[in-house]
Amino acid sequence: MPAPPAAGLDRRLFLTSLLGVTAAAAGLSGCAEAGAAADEAALKAPLADKVPPGTRLKISSFENFQQIQLKLAGLDDLPFEVAEWLNIGAGPDVINAFRAKSLDLANNAGIPPIQAFYQGFDARIVAINVTRKPNYLFATRPGSDIRTVADFRGERLAFSQGQAQGVVLLRALKEAGLRYDDAELVPLTSNQFLTALQSGQVDIAPLGISQAPSYLKQYGPKGARTIPTDVVDLLNLLWAPAEVLADRDKAAAVAAYIPYWAKGAVWQYEHPDVWNREYYVKTQNLTLSQAESITALANKPYFPPRWDEAIAWEQETADLLAEGGYVKKFSVDALFDRRFESLAARAVPAEYRR
Repeated sequence: MPAPPAAGLDRRLFLTSLLGVTAAAAGLSGCAEAGAAADEAALKAPLADKVPPGTRLKISSFENFQQIQLKLAGLDDLPFEVAEWLNIGAGPDVINAFRAKSLDLANNAGIPPIQAFYQGFDARIVAINVTRKPNYLFATRPGSDIRTVADFRGERLAFSQGQAQGVVLLRALKEAGLRYDDAELVPLTSNQFLTALQSGQVDIAPLGISQAPSYLKQYGPKGARTIPTDVVDLLNLLWAPAEVLADRDKAAAVAAYIPYWAKGAVWQYEHPDVWNREYYVKTQNLTLSQAESITALANKPYFPPRWDEAIAWEQETADLLAEGGYVKKFSVDALFDRRFESLAARAVPAEYRR
């Protein structure tokens, strides 16, 4: 049944306070447009062939994922200096770090760039790895009798509007024929999902496939379960503030980093046994069997030479959010810097390009 009026009011208040900083966002948007106009020529300039000496980038690497991957793959000889690897992963945290100029390049899903645009912050997508299989599962609280997405009606759903988990939830509801107000969307960030499930604050939360095994091991005996769907979060991407990309030296460093990023993903996919031992077991405190269950669900990386499919998917996502009143409708073309379009695909074997 539909969420009670109080829940609807809470949701509207949440959206007003979180997104809508509406007057502030409008003001920021004006500033962003002025800045973008001033830098438009630089943002369209051809990329430099070489990275000038002394160029430095600050790159996100949540839980040291990227450094470990590059080191294990023998790809840690970057042609520029990494001033800092920041332990940042969640989209809202990345946007805040971009604003503070403490981060130059980040790895996220498709929704944070949409959120940044809505907030008036100018940042662009520079590389894309397409995800073909679901990388999130819906987990139930202990003791729940929910077994399908259709059963979400009238339940409390953990919802992070600025992160990949949020759009996966919205797409799942749409595919099940449910409206947003058919359930209570509880505003949380993804790092709060596990606690909210454990405490019974929510009935359902989307968890990454790497989180599901340990959750089920602990709470499966108490009635918790996962509900797989065919909903994918298509885009795994690199993005950067427009100000960074308008800097010729930093843009060259970003362009140089993209092939390493793509080759690192391919290496990880081709060496699951090493990755399981060195990353999941040694740094994430998972058992080898848990690590293997995650790797079995891993996506094969694909780096499209052209971004047309990715842009269409990002537009669908933005439109889906607009339908729910989470953002205003806009063209996502502004989110992509196509100077970088072919760099990832050119760096990997043909079987990983599509």
